[in-house]
Amino acid sequence: MDAVKFEVPPELFVTTESSSFAGQLALGALEAGPDTYTFSQPVDWNVTVTNTGDALLVMGSARGTATVACARCLDDFQVDLNGEVEGYFLLSEDGPAPEDMDDDEFEVLGADKILDLEPLIIAALLVEAPLVPLCREDCAGLCAQCGANLNEGPCACSARPDDGLPRMSDGRVSPFAALKGLDLGE
Repeated sequence: MDAVKFEVPPELFVTTESSSFAGQLALGALEAGPDTYTFSQPVDWNVTVTNTGDALLVMGSARGTATVACARCLDDFQVDLNGEVEGYFLLSEDGPAPEDMDDDEFEVLGADKILDLEPLIIAALLVEAPLVPLCREDCAGLCAQCGANLNEGPCACSARPDDGLPRMSDGRVSPFAALKGLDLGE
């Protein structure tokens, strides 16, 4: 099954019944804060939908490989995202809301009986996206002076004298270097 939006089959309106569904979702790009995760292949997903009596419980997983820019060196790299798909759909909008859930933790199944899994799949992947994507834990990043990728070796800036004085981007000693030894009497 490739559709992430489908009509709930009649057998799922019987308490304790469940059915499994699987497929793929072509996401293209996914925005997570300042980062853009680009999927060249569709995301694989599978879920089990269970009737709990007054709601449909959706549980499963979503898995895909995305390309994103490293936060330190800006080089693109691939990251595997494996998220847990979860959803809770009340069968009737007339019934009471679950006592242990906030309003944003469940939805009401529409009169058309269409279940849309796309928002659940996207949420599952976003939860797994790193807050700060790094191509590797010890990524050296970019030189603050010349912008060279320090993962590829030292840059020309490293040949400058290391006299401990603050320097400007062109290598000259900062005019604020005179304040370095200032005694403020503390």
